[in-house]
Amino acid sequence: MKVFVTGVAGQLGHDVMNELAGRGYEGVGSDLKEEYSGIKDGTPVETMPYVPMDITDQASVEKVLSEVRPDVVVHCAAWTAVDLAEDEDKKEKVRAINVDGTKYIAQMCKKLDCKMIYLSTDYVFDGQGETPWEPDCKDYKPLNVYGETKLAGELAVSETLEKYFIVRIAWVFGKNGKNFIKTMLNVGKTHDTLTVVNDQIGTPTYTFDLARLLVDMLETEKYGYYHATNEGGYISWYDFTKEIFRQAVELGHTEYSEDRLTVKPVTTAEYGVSKAARPFNSRLDKSKLVENGFTPLPTWQDALNRYLREIEF
Repeated sequence: MKVFVTGVAGQLGHDVMNELAGRGYEGVGSDLKEEYSGIKDGTPVETMPYVPMDITDQASVEKVLSEVRPDVVVHCAAWTAVDLAEDEDKKEKVRAINVDGTKYIAQMCKKLDCKMIYLSTDYVFDGQGETPWEPDCKDYKPLNVYGETKLAGELAVSETLEKYFIVRIAWVFGKNGKNFIKTMLNVGKTHDTLTVVNDQIGTPTYTFDLARLLVDMLETEKYGYYHATNEGGYISWYDFTKEIFRQAVELGHTEYSEDRLTVKPVTTAEYGVSKAARPFNSRLDKSKLVENGFTPLPTWQDALNRYLREIEF
């Protein structure tokens, strides 16, 4: 089975490529740069086949996919800078990447009769209430440009293809790229007090664990919408921060101990307005994974522990 992965310079694409290599599948990576430009960590992704492709250029997508002729496309490439997406001068580019690029890929998957996995987000919903969002819920009300464009990408996939997996994730962290954990570890070194919001609730997703699930999925024909985050219960960003520092101290990084660093909970309103409106309720119902025979991800606490041992900080 040949699998084409977009966005391999990002957190998830990097891990999907390595998971494919670990299982003996033929993986072909792609991103904008002429050659692989992600983290150099000595893993298989660095030496696996790579093809540059601009997903916003329909001719480029058609040429590359016609030549590669994959059995599956895992579409990880996306514009994910949520606040920047609100800038007037960025909106067209965000749409070109998240909507048009996705549509071009879906159209080629139809032409080549290959499966497609599209990564989406809880931001397609309005983030209100406390009930976990069901994967087949169609009550879409995105709060921001990022959510609007990811939803339009979802629709491009579901309206074009029958052989698709749309997998919504939240609070993503991985080795290759920026994320909340790295940010907290960095600011925690230089501050003695941090304020973190405690009224946005969800669950983190470790790309290493998610990659395993995505490869499990592409081995099947159990198509449709799924939600996938780590297990371990719903938390706030404040709870997450406290656990990041607690585990860091356990690993010997005493600079994050409570006697040196205070973390204060604040509401979103108290924290101050970000450019993009954020969902309060990012709880995702993942029961469909088990119903369809997929193994859930480990707990986020366990994922965090493995992650902290992987990175240098």
